[in-house]
Amino acid sequence: MLRSEKAEQIETIKAKFAKMTSAVFVDFQGMTVEEVTKLRDDLRAKGVEYKVLKNKLVRHALGDTAKKLDVALRGMTGVAWSYEEPSAAAKVLRDFVKDNEKLKIKAGLLEGQVLDGKGVENQLATMPGKNEARAMLLATLQAPAQRLVMLLNTPGGNFVRLLNAKASK
Repeated sequence: MLRSEKAEQIETIKAKFAKMTSAVFVDFQGMTVEEVTKLRDDLRAKGVEYKVLKNKLVRHALGDTAKKLDVALRGMTGVAWSYEEPSAAAKVLRDFVKDNEKLKIKAGLLEGQVLDGKGVENQLATMPGKNEARAMLLATLQAPAQRLVMLLNTPGGNFVRLLNAKASK
């Protein structure tokens, strides 16, 4: 590969890391073509970009952060970038690892913070997704109004029960 091609690829990789919300580094050694194809399809369905990269190009693209990822940037490395939902790639990879033990999660990158493989599975993959977070926020916002309605209805309900008790006597 020519030096100009390498520089161009490094700039492309830098752009992907700048645009991403999270990235997960995986080792796919020993997987068959069918398994990798299924993994790529699963990731693509969730809006995650997956690419196999040379470790040296990733080191150049990440600069100082690459020093923290030194252990992860050894051997065969695939990178899954999530652009919208930080936990999307981690969730797909965690579920895929359950079915295929050959895939290993090496590390993760979330807003400049480096997570080890277990951190990706336990922290990043368990984060609520965008829709789940919206639902939790909506439930939190609705709770006081629901409580108020319940409190306002209680005296009327008690009065109706009292009248029913009198009528049944």
